[in-house]
Amino acid sequence: MNDLIKVNYDNDRQTEQKIYSPPLDRGIQHEVEILVEGGIETYESCEGGVGHCYPEPTVRFHGPRSEGFKALAIALQNDLKPSNLRRIWPIIDGEPDGPTWEMTFYHFSK
Repeated sequence: MNDLIKVNYDNDRQTEQKIYSPPLDRGIQHEVEILVEGGIETYESCEGGVGHCYPEPTVRFHGPRSEGFKALAIALQNDLKPSNLRRIWPIIDGEPDGPTWEMTFYHFSK
């Protein structure tokens, strides 16, 4: 889970620093930052691959029925490489929770 903490400070000009808790995986950081700047409320992300909780780069986010399409438009307009967009209902303690959104991205070798 990624919680966004905004820190404002003033050194001759006002700036904003975004801090995620826990920190973002480097392999998905760019995608998360683009989506957040576009107004998408992300809550979980992973760069995917061996040793990670998802097999592919994944961002989960909250929002109504139209939010997934807004996120997809933001991703495409910013030259991100989405591979799937899903409306999901995770099963928690035997009950469906949600719905929520999940977007995956093509994984390019480093």
